[in-house]
Amino acid sequence: MKKLFYICLVLLGTGNFFAQENTEEKEDSRLDFTANIQNNHLWRGLIITDKPVVMGNLSYALDKDKKWKVGIWGASALADDKDDTHYKEINYYVQYSNGRLYIGLWDLFNSRNINTAVASDDIFNYSNRRTAHIIDLRTNYTFGPSFPLNIEADIMLYGGANAGEVVLEDDGTYKKNKYSTYVQASYPVIKDKKVNLDAFVGAGFALNDKRFLYGNGTNSFDIVNVGVKATKSLKITEHYSLPVSMMAMWNPANKFARIQLAATVF
Repeated sequence: MKKLFYICLVLLGTGNFFAQENTEEKEDSRLDFTANIQNNHLWRGLIITDKPVVMGNLSYALDKDKKWKVGIWGASALADDKDDTHYKEINYYVQYSNGRLYIGLWDLFNSRNINTAVASDDIFNYSNRRTAHIIDLRTNYTFGPSFPLNIEADIMLYGGANAGEVVLEDDGTYKKNKYSTYVQASYPVIKDKKVNLDAFVGAGFALNDKRFLYGNGTNSFDIVNVGVKATKSLKITEHYSLPVSMMAMWNPANKFARIQLAATVF
């Protein structure tokens, strides 16, 4: 955790420097990037890693209204690789968002603990039988200001041999993908306050099999992600604020819970 603390100080210092020195208005750009630091990485009720993580997102807007974007998202654990579980991920995406509707197509590649007996650790391997890539269709919709319920639905369309998404014939040839699906409803319980609070519940199932990625392996449908997330913005200087969050989540299917602390550094 000392390493995480020092990195936070460096990034905060860098942010303060630029906030104080670069006070002139800059021309808006279609190119942008952000960085997050978290004490762990939780995703759709799964524990991707319990180690501290730094994340980066580089995006380019394809239109002047910035509704269409392409980008690269990546993350890495702030820990050594002595136990061969060092988390590293790089994803590519194209997405559309108009503020209420979001549709994105993501290419996910998590190189942690790839079982080379069933999947290839080659990042350029996209074969339907052995690719560790996952092509993930992501959608969500917020109903509106008077009823700001957000509904999310995500489907794994292709790949995922290392995640158990690919089913093979007895002779080892490709048979099918499971199309593991995650759906979630979230609602802002407290909004427009100094500290805001969202509550969420998520479930998983497969469109093409009884077993799916997010569950415990015995049920065809499971509640896998229940929790709350609090957010606020810490004012560091006159020109720099630090968005921070705390999330508490429970996975009823797999019977674990976690707390996540996160900060968007820039």
